Amino acid sequence: MATKFVLIGSGLAGGLLAAYLGRRGYDVDLYERRADPREGNIVGGRSINLALSTRGIYALEQLGIADEVLRHAIPMRGRMIHDKSGALHFSPYDRDPNKFINSIGRAALNTTVIEAAQRYQNVRVHFNHRCIDVDFDSATANLVPSGVEAAVSAANSDHQIIRAQGDAVIGVDGAFSAVRQSMQKEIAGFEYDESYLAHGYKELTIPPTPDGSWRMEKEALHIWPRKSFMMIALPNPDGSFTCTLFWEFEGPRSFATTKTDDEIRRFFAAEFPDAVPLMPSLLDDFKTNPTGSLVTIRCAPWFYKNKVALIGDAAHAVVPFYGQGMNAAFEDCVVLDECLAEFPEDRQRGFAEYFARRKKNADALADLAVQNFIEMRDKTASQTFRAKKKLDHLLEGLLPGIYLPLYTMVTFTRIPYSTAARRACLQNRIVYAGLMVLLLVTGFAVIRLISP
Repeated sequence: MATKFVLIGSGLAGGLLAAYLGRRGYDVDLYERRADPREGNIVGGRSINLALSTRGIYALEQLGIADEVLRHAIPMRGRMIHDKSGALHFSPYDRDPNKFINSIGRAALNTTVIEAAQRYQNVRVHFNHRCIDVDFDSATANLVPSGVEAAVSAANSDHQIIRAQGDAVIGVDGAFSAVRQSMQKEIAGFEYDESYLAHGYKELTIPPTPDGSWRMEKEALHIWPRKSFMMIALPNPDGSFTCTLFWEFEGPRSFATTKTDDEIRRFFAAEFPDAVPLMPSLLDDFKTNPTGSLVTIRCAPWFYKNKVALIGDAAHAVVPFYGQGMNAAFEDCVVLDECLAEFPEDRQRGFAEYFARRKKNADALADLAVQNFIEMRDKTASQTFRAKKKLDHLLEGLLPGIYLPLYTMVTFTRIPYSTAARRACLQNRIVYAGLMVLLLVTGFAVIRLISP
């Protein structure tokens, strides 16, 4: 009899993992609290566009669906920086023009991975089922229909509980994972930490032109860096851009103090004057779309015996500023699949090996993502930053295979995140030391030339 996995969460990583497990011949029941996204049930205003890059593409290639996904994608070859004056500065992501990240909508990708999972007869997907807790020893997820409130009690609602039992339960249910919450309650010594940025985010829209084309350069990630905050825009296939404002929750100028139409207009006219004419629905978007929070979650361990495991944001939510949250979750699926194949008769060892391989890399990515927020909002507008990027590309060309910029390692290779971070620190020390020596030698040479 095939091993049965109960998966909680049919988001991007949930659908992908179900396909991986189905391909291995496991019996899979996948439960999702939301309705089927293929029926148009997408909640607007909270979906930061996705940037698909090498790690995520590799995971899709293993299932033969990368080409299908990339048909819906738009290449973004670099950052387009918007000054307050309206001046534009383009900075390519890599010296190789064939290396780029891909803007893709969440709904299209979610649909593709769910359909990939359902190609296997041993995979079943159940929508409108919300997990309320997990019984670890029996590997049972307790679920209720999504319309039932969280306050489920044995006295009045026990008949509505659906018990999904398997050989193992895997939580792929996001940053506020019900599976992880059960682990926090039930596992002695379970480590958990969450930290929120002082900034929130709000989704806005630049619609297409009347003829359906893009109002800005489409093959770029647009950034309006403004020191303590920023706005970005990613292109969509329909000619629109999904914009996201990252701004402080509280403060003299913040989401808390900008409420009226006049306040919103004044803020955008002062900070993003070139964007305002492109955003006819700005006021409605700003007032209607929710303000989301930005959280980093770390926890340990990601598994309990051979019964429960966590994947993706449920194990390691990161802020979105490296564009790696989805790519890292997809890489989790690849690694877990490899570990289960490596230890087919010892699932606990497979889970433990998966955790050992991924934990340090998830922690490294969490740090890199916060650092990149500071870089995007504070540094991308500076000439020094642009000069550093040009130097990175020059050194990469002069030292092929030896020098790789951090962004290249994270985005365009499968080098482990922790290895990439250490290597970048070492490279920076060597480069800066070399520049100091060069400056000293040049200085001494000048002094000798001008000395009598």
